[in-house]
Amino acid sequence: MAEKLVEIKQLKQYFNEGKPNMVKAVDGISFDIYRGETLGLVGESGCGKSTTGRTIIRLYEATDGQVLFNGKDVHGKKSKAELKEFNRKMQMIFQDPYASLNPRMKVADIIAEGIDLHGLAKNKKERMEKVYKLLETVGLNREHANRYPHEFSGGQRQRIGIARALAVEPEFIIADEPISALDVSIQAQVVNLMKQLQAERGLTYLFIAHDLSMVKYISDRIGVMYFGKLVELAPSDVLYNNPLHPYTQSLLSAIPLPDPEHERSRRRKTYDPAIHNYAPDEKVEMREVEPGHFVYCSERELEAYQTNV
Repeated sequence: MAEKLVEIKQLKQYFNEGKPNMVKAVDGISFDIYRGETLGLVGESGCGKSTTGRTIIRLYEATDGQVLFNGKDVHGKKSKAELKEFNRKMQMIFQDPYASLNPRMKVADIIAEGIDLHGLAKNKKERMEKVYKLLETVGLNREHANRYPHEFSGGQRQRIGIARALAVEPEFIIADEPISALDVSIQAQVVNLMKQLQAERGLTYLFIAHDLSMVKYISDRIGVMYFGKLVELAPSDVLYNNPLHPYTQSLLSAIPLPDPEHERSRRRKTYDPAIHNYAPDEKVEMREVEPGHFVYCSERELEAYQTNV
């Protein structure tokens, strides 16, 4: 049985709570992430997937619900020592490799920030050796250590961001749209690097993205979000071969294929939430349609979905 590393229980993240303009960015979602796996989280812009990642890592304090990491609650009051240990075990790779690196710092100091903060090097020599090794690990070289971020391409900057995250030897990395700002030719290189690092270091990833084809390539399981709700969760191949929720079907129908004949005949499905037409007393929740395949639905819809598996 796979070991749960991260457990999300009825997580809510509301902005402007109690006000007329309140936004339910994350609205009561639950899922687990198992040690050593990659869980992909997909959905359109504004669905709440990035807010989910930022709430898990405590960049936002949760409105309600629980985030458990290694069985310990992430949110709530923590001592400085507890926060420091948590921040070492869980790291984040940000979407924009241009904005996430301090332009006034040399690459060596950017990567070594965590090493310095957590006292992971005994002296300056060991510090620099760690920096050089990390640069080589992500496909750069030691000469890059004394340069500034503006001297690098977008793909190289994202590699620096990955090296910075690896510097404190984390167990879990949240990758928030890590390739969306990169050229298509560079995206595969960064994703392949992440897969290689996962195999070598036993890392666990939450990979947040809107590029469904890339998410399928890197993810073991995939969760689909729609307006703050998790609407489907399944192993990657199962989700792509047999999407059940109408919103998932609409997302997958939009993926282009390098086949002119297919593209000429492709018809995108549109999703209208009104099709569900729930009664006021109808309970809607994530239900297991088949082993490991969950859909946000009512009991009535569950029976219909089970006829399609």
